Amino acid sequence: MKANSASAQSLRLAFRFALREMRGGLKGFFIFITCIALGVGAIGGVNSVARAITSSVASQGQTLLGGDMRFNLMQREASEKELAFLKAQGDLAVSAGMRSMARLEDGSDQTLVEVKAVDGAYPLYGSLATQPALSHDDLFGERNGIWGAAAPDLLFDQLKLSDGARIRLGGATFELRARIVDEPDLVSEGFGFAPRLMVSIDGLRASGLIQPGSLVEHGYKIRLPAGATEADIKLISDSAQADFPQAGWSIRSRANAAPSLSSNVERFSQFLTLVGLTALVVGGVGVANAVRAHLDAKRGVIATLKSVGASGGFVFSVYLVQVMIVAAIGILIGLGIALVMPFAASAALSSVIPVPAEGGVYPDALAMAVLFGVLVTLAFAVLPLGRARDIPATALFRELGLEGRGLPRLPYLVAAGGIAVLLAGLAIWFSSDRLIALIFVGAAVFAFIVLRSVAELVQWLARRAPAVRSTPLRLAIGNIHRPGALTPSVVLSLGLGLTLLVTLALIDGNLRRQISGNLPERAPNFFFVDIQPADVDRFSTLVSQASPGGTLTKVPMLRGRVIELNGVDVQKIEVPPEGQWVLRGDRGITYSETVPENATLSAGQWWPKDYSGEPLVSFSAEEAGEIGLKIGDTVTVNVLGRNVTARIANLRQVEWESMGINFVMVFSPNAFAGAPHAWLATLLDRKASAAEEARILNEVTRAFPGVTTVRVKDALDIVNRLIGQLGVAIRAAAAVALIASVLVLAGALAAGNRARVHDAVVLKMLGATRGTLIGAFSLEYMLIGLATAVFALLAGGVAAWFVVARIMTLPSSFLPEVAVGTVLFALLLTVGIGLAGTWRVLGQKAAPVLREL
Repeated sequence: MKANSASAQSLRLAFRFALREMRGGLKGFFIFITCIALGVGAIGGVNSVARAITSSVASQGQTLLGGDMRFNLMQREASEKELAFLKAQGDLAVSAGMRSMARLEDGSDQTLVEVKAVDGAYPLYGSLATQPALSHDDLFGERNGIWGAAAPDLLFDQLKLSDGARIRLGGATFELRARIVDEPDLVSEGFGFAPRLMVSIDGLRASGLIQPGSLVEHGYKIRLPAGATEADIKLISDSAQADFPQAGWSIRSRANAAPSLSSNVERFSQFLTLVGLTALVVGGVGVANAVRAHLDAKRGVIATLKSVGASGGFVFSVYLVQVMIVAAIGILIGLGIALVMPFAASAALSSVIPVPAEGGVYPDALAMAVLFGVLVTLAFAVLPLGRARDIPATALFRELGLEGRGLPRLPYLVAAGGIAVLLAGLAIWFSSDRLIALIFVGAAVFAFIVLRSVAELVQWLARRAPAVRSTPLRLAIGNIHRPGALTPSVVLSLGLGLTLLVTLALIDGNLRRQISGNLPERAPNFFFVDIQPADVDRFSTLVSQASPGGTLTKVPMLRGRVIELNGVDVQKIEVPPEGQWVLRGDRGITYSETVPENATLSAGQWWPKDYSGEPLVSFSAEEAGEIGLKIGDTVTVNVLGRNVTARIANLRQVEWESMGINFVMVFSPNAFAGAPHAWLATLLDRKASAAEEARILNEVTRAFPGVTTVRVKDALDIVNRLIGQLGVAIRAAAAVALIASVLVLAGALAAGNRARVHDAVVLKMLGATRGTLIGAFSLEYMLIGLATAVFALLAGGVAAWFVVARIMTLPSSFLPEVAVGTVLFALLLTVGIGLAGTWRVLGQKAAPVLREL
């Protein structure tokens, strides 16, 4: 009891001493506070925004989905029995979606549209807002053979239309009677490459676009009776699967209204959280510098306390309390930033994500940010505090500072290491994709080790550099390797931020180069979808005449959903994230007698042309490896309401980057004998100009209004814009880490100013001029900055190459403009901030400094 009482009394006394000593203010802790605030604000804010979006999706699930449940069927409508089952569950709204070509009445222009056909019950939840507001019949009904339609401003702008204008869709004419202001279930429809065109179910049927094999997705949305629970929804879903095992429908509930959006938000928030954690860890270096500088400034106080009998533990407690008080201020500022971010994001993201982020307080996200902030502070503060604890009072009175005393005692090393391990473990534990988090944390640890090694290498080279006659250069080289040199701090603080910036810049630059240059050169000019079997020959003739120098490639295409692997339901199989897309939703599939052009066999044998035995399938080798499939395994797909089981006969290496016609699964022709389907075609004409492409598009649309034509360049432009938007967000997150690096750099330089004051005074007493000192400091900062930039280019280049070449499987190249920009940026930062911090040092009067020596 007495020991506990003495410890409590000692802690209270340490707290009182800490508060008294802090009455002079927070001088020297600005960078400490800012670094902690940035990291905590980034982590708490990003996760709060993610929680706000997911909470919004969950709370508005019925509206976003368009019902309590949604059943989707691809390329076929529900049978009478299936429809009766759906109607028995509650109110039913029927819709259909497809891509097609909308064209002017005179055929002079056309554009790709995302057609959505609805019935009179739409929407079951929420409301369709149009300008002007019209009833369903007034908006979509038929008037003298003309059907009604609604579209967003984008379609009006693309075709230069006015309200009330008429367009052709398939074989029918539609009048644009209103503009769509808000579509309640838009987000659940998935990503669209083209503007929406909303019509009625009857209007879509009148267009003649719904043909056997056409790529039409039929949706059936149900509003359940009031009070229906999630258990009721699961019971209905289980009954649907049991009563109609070969229906092949996709079932979603209000709890999973927008799975793609939720998944993407989760992944993006995970990435930004890791970047924010990087900023916080970089800021931890600033914490260590600030604590070291603070203790150095207080060396007289520490020596006095020890001289009058204070124990090392008491000194440690006093300054640990001070550090945690300062950290608490930074954490509170960061929490303030995090609290504001969901409200700011609600407005900023409204044009990007069609789901309003609900502003609010999300305690779990804020608690995680606070925890990371506390752990980073402790991890980086323990070592300098431990070093100060163990230095005797006589040494503190005699020596210039706390540097050059070696490592602190083992308990402090163990404590710092344990906290760092805990920090890494929590970062991995809180992540949704722990493998990526593990790689990220491992890379960060490796970067710290490598950067420390780079700093040691720079100092080693400086020590062994030959003697030079230039006095400023000789002083600069000496400053790089002397005891207490700035080299380790500058390289570590600036190196991480620059490496991250180089990596992201190279990835972004390579992607943009591929999309704007390399991919269009290899990709076909057009994709043609929904070519009816009866029109294939006529279509081929027309395209050959329109583009005599082009190459037309055509294949049959169906849509199918993988439902079983080796007889096991895919819902019960754990698949790595990289392979999940194959099993998610419907996939395009085809059949062929021969090996496809953009593929080569890597294992197994292709079936003979007249094969008529057990259905066989050729699987993409990369995807098969990700899923865990091999030759001889079976795959069951549902196509047009029928389950087809095929055995894997061979594996193919698929050239996805060719942007041509590629499929994960290619079946033997007998697998789908007699099944209705359409054809898919591509046209490759490298000599075709933009005007010629427009002419070909117009001719195809006029002659075959039911064929959907996708100009690849337009699709790539959309992808390029999306990458641009994504890049802005990523660069903004990286900027937080870079700002932290700059702050840490400034702090490191400021922390060394006291030693530089003594150096400058002594050198001036020996005859050095202000110009000599400016030259020496400038060269020192320039050499350190150049070494850091070279490392960042090498490390960032390797990281970007791995992501682009190995993960994205795209050609990777080093971009000279990134190299030049990085070097100039590093030199500007180090020299600029260094000189700004040391300018005051050069004007220091000699007498006060000499009296302290």
